[in-house]
Amino acid sequence: MTATTLPAADASIQPQSILNINLAILGHVDSGKTSLVKALSTHLSTAALDKSRQSRDRGMTLDLGFSCFYLNLPTHLQTAFPEKTALQMTLVDCPGHASLIRTIIGGAQIVDLVLLVVDAQKGWQAQTTECLVLAELTSPYLIVALNKADLLVGADREEQLQAAASRVRIRLANSRFKDSPIIDVAACVGGEKVAAATDESLAAVEKHASLNMEKLVNLLQSNIPVPKRSSDGPFYFSIDHCFALKGRGTVLTGTVLSGQVSVNDVLEFPTLGLDRKVKSMQMFKRQISRIQQGDRAGICVSNLDAKLLERGIAASPGAVQVWRGGIAVVRGIKYYNGLLPSGSKFHISVGHVTVMANVTFWGASELQTLQDQLASNNLVKSAAKCADKKQLNSSSLGGGADIAGLPRLSYDFNQQYLQQEHLVEKIEGSSCKLIDNPPLQWAFIHFQTPVHCPIHSLIIGSRLDAVDNNASGTTSSCRLSFAGRLVEALDPIRDIPELRIYVPKEKRGTIGRLGDAHKRSDDDKVVRYEVFGSGLFKKETNMKPFVGMKIETEQGDIGVIKSSYGTDGMFRVFFPAGTEARQGDALILRFKRYAHDPSKSMHQDMQLPPDRPGARIEAVKKSKKLPDGVSRHGTVSAVKGDMLANGKHNQGIIAGLFAPEINVKDSAGAKVLVVSTKEEGAIVGPFGKAGKCKVLFEQGISAEVGAKVELLL
Repeated sequence: MTATTLPAADASIQPQSILNINLAILGHVDSGKTSLVKALSTHLSTAALDKSRQSRDRGMTLDLGFSCFYLNLPTHLQTAFPEKTALQMTLVDCPGHASLIRTIIGGAQIVDLVLLVVDAQKGWQAQTTECLVLAELTSPYLIVALNKADLLVGADREEQLQAAASRVRIRLANSRFKDSPIIDVAACVGGEKVAAATDESLAAVEKHASLNMEKLVNLLQSNIPVPKRSSDGPFYFSIDHCFALKGRGTVLTGTVLSGQVSVNDVLEFPTLGLDRKVKSMQMFKRQISRIQQGDRAGICVSNLDAKLLERGIAASPGAVQVWRGGIAVVRGIKYYNGLLPSGSKFHISVGHVTVMANVTFWGASELQTLQDQLASNNLVKSAAKCADKKQLNSSSLGGGADIAGLPRLSYDFNQQYLQQEHLVEKIEGSSCKLIDNPPLQWAFIHFQTPVHCPIHSLIIGSRLDAVDNNASGTTSSCRLSFAGRLVEALDPIRDIPELRIYVPKEKRGTIGRLGDAHKRSDDDKVVRYEVFGSGLFKKETNMKPFVGMKIETEQGDIGVIKSSYGTDGMFRVFFPAGTEARQGDALILRFKRYAHDPSKSMHQDMQLPPDRPGARIEAVKKSKKLPDGVSRHGTVSAVKGDMLANGKHNQGIIAGLFAPEINVKDSAGAKVLVVSTKEEGAIVGPFGKAGKCKVLFEQGISAEVGAKVELLL
C-alpha cells in the first residue's frame, strides 16, 4: 500500500475538528524506521525524512523527524471525542544509533503510543532493548512491526516469519507489552536504503512497493488507546526545532504536553528568562488560532533569536520551576546490569534535556511496606486521581511517571531513612506481586546544570558512557539504569541537612563486674539491676556524650549508662527491669548518625522498659580474716565531687581502711557504709599515697568529716 492511497484530511475540515495522535517510531539503527515513515506519510513537516545534509551523508537518522497521515476517526475515539471528525497520526521518527540516545529519550516523551520496528532478518538488537524500556516508561500501548519481511524468502518463508515473531515475543515476555500485536511489513520491497534516500517529495514514494502497510494502518486505527487530552492547567510546550522565518519571526515546532494556548497569548521561555507573544500558529501548514494538549504545531513569535534555543520548553508565565536539586521516588530498570553506587554521576534526562547529576539513594527498606500495599492497586489510576489541575504535573504526553509505575508520594522530612551504598535491586521477603518491578526508593538528584520542568516530571537516569555495544549489534545491553518522579525541589546546599538519612553504628563491650543480686518481685528471678562494663571506651574517652545512652545485652535487656567507673574506661549501667546477664557477656551500644549532620550527633530510638523492682539478696557473710593492711573501719576525711540535685556531694575521701602499701585498685567496687547516715557508696580507686580511697555515693553523702565508715565485705 502506498501513502497516497491513505485517507487524506479534507481541506474543508477545520483543524480544531482533527484529533492528533502522536506515534513514536522506535528501533535499532538501520531497521527501516524512516522508510516506514515515508511509506505512511501524506504530509511532511519542516523536519521530516532526514532532511539534514549530515543525515543524508551518513545514511542514518540523526534528529527527530515529523510527518503525518490522516484516518477516519474510529468508533471508540468518536465516543470519547464527539467534537472531532478526523484523526491525524503524527509520526515521530526517532534516531536508532546508540550515540543518539538523548534524542531518542526526548522523542519518546512526546508521544501517545509506540511503534517498535524490528529488522525481521537481524532480530532483536542493542538499541531495541533501550527502545522497549523507553516505551515501558512513556507509552501505554505498543505495536511491533517486523520490517523488511520481504527479505525472508523460500518455501519456508511463513515459518521464518513465525520464528522471528516468536523471538520478539520472548523479549516482550517480561514487559507489560507481552501481548502486544506483532505484524510483518516491508516499507520498501527490494531495499530500505533506496526509499529512505530518494527525494523527499511524496510523489517519489509511489515508485516503491510496500507490504502489509494497509494492515498496519488498520491495526493502528483499531487499537489506538483513548489519549489523554485536556485544556485544563497551564500551557506546556516541548520544543524540538527552532528556526527563523524571514519577515515573519521565529518559528518553534513542538508538541503540546499540557493545557492550551491561543494567538496573542504570552509565552515564557524559562531557560532564557524571556516572555514573548504568540503571533500565529500552524499545524502541518494549516493556520489555527488555538492548540491544546496533544497537538503537534508550529508557533511563531517575534523578537526571539533562533540561535538561542534549539530545543527547550515554552509555557504559561510562572508555570515552570527551576530545579538545582530535587528528591525523586525512583526504581531501577531491570534490563540494566551492574550496581548503581550512591554519590556517583549519571546522565539525567528530563524531556528533551539531558544533564549530568550526582545521585544519592536511600529509603528502600522504609518504602518496602508501601510498595507491598500498592502492589494490589492500579498505580496509574491512583496517581492520576492525585493530579492537581492547577499546576503542571508532567513533562511527558503519554503519562510519564504515571505510566512508568511511579506513584505520587510526598516526602516526609520527619521520617528517618537508612542510607544505601547503592540503588537496591531486590528486597528479600517482599510480598510485592508487581511483575518483576524493582523496589521503590528515594533519590536526591543534584543537577550540575539546573533544569526547568514541572513537579512530578519523569526523569530517566542513564550511564551513557558505560556500555560499548559491539559491532554486531546483537547485544541486549541497556544503558538506561533507573527511572523516577520528581516530587520535591531541594537546594543542594541549604536544604541537605533536612534529610534524616542515617548510618547505623554499633559498639561492643563486655560485663566486667556484676552488681548485687536481687530477687525480682514479679517473677522471683535472680537479676542484677546494676552491672559494670568494660572494653567499650578507652580510658581517655570523654564519657559525657555517652551518659544517658541506652545499651543492650545479647538477651535483649535494655539499660542506661549512668556514669564512668574508675579510671580505666569502665562504666556503670542500670537496668530498670533487671538483667540475667552474666560476667563476660556482651554489652551492645547501638545508635544512628545522620549523614548530613555536621555535628555528628548520636541518636537512639529505643526506650527503657518499665521498672520491675526486686529485693536485694543479702550475701552470706563469711568469717574470714582481713588481709594485712586492710581495716574494716575508717573515717570520712573529706567530702567533694559534683553537687547532686538533692544538695549532696557525690564523692567522699575515706581514710583508715588501707595501709599506704596496699593497692586500693584491687578493692574497686567494694561497698562502704557511713554508720551514722546509712549512706552507701562504692570504692572507685586510691586517693593520694597515704592509703586513702575515693568512694562514689550515687545518692550523695551528707556525713561530716570524721564520721565513721565501715567496709562491707
